[in-house]
Amino acid sequence: MKKAFTAIAGLALATAVAGTAIGQSGDEAAMKAVKARQDTMMLFAFNLGTLGGMAKGAIPYDADTASAAAKNLSLLSQLNMTAYWVEGTSTEQLGDKTEALPAIWSDMAGFEDKHMALTKAAADMEAAAGQGLDQLKGAVGAVGGSCGGCHKQFRVDN
Repeated sequence: MKKAFTAIAGLALATAVAGTAIGQSGDEAAMKAVKARQDTMMLFAFNLGTLGGMAKGAIPYDADTASAAAKNLSLLSQLNMTAYWVEGTSTEQLGDKTEALPAIWSDMAGFEDKHMALTKAAADMEAAAGQGLDQLKGAVGAVGGSCGGCHKQFRVDN
């Protein structure tokens, strides 16, 4: 219950931050949108780091911890992030304040397809993570692949 509350509270906070950007103008709204998406990506990375650490043997496998992290990924992937991707918030306009390439806005349909692939991989991860280490390992690769597929096309290579 506490884990679910924490996940929901995190999603609510991210949504609230993004929501404050709507209706604002100029640099302030743009930077709030950038911060909201960067913070959301940090939550993805934190939870995927736990799962990846277990898959690699760097962290002992624990079904409850794996299930909680996978649920967080699944919930995050379902978040409506439309307000995060404000026109004018790519590297073209904001330089190194963001890693979002202009390709996001020139190929929004492709970007949304990548997001849907992440949503599916995260749902599969949620179903597998608590079932055992072997199941977790298989699902981690799919989530990592969906993240990398999007980053390769739509994020600055770092």
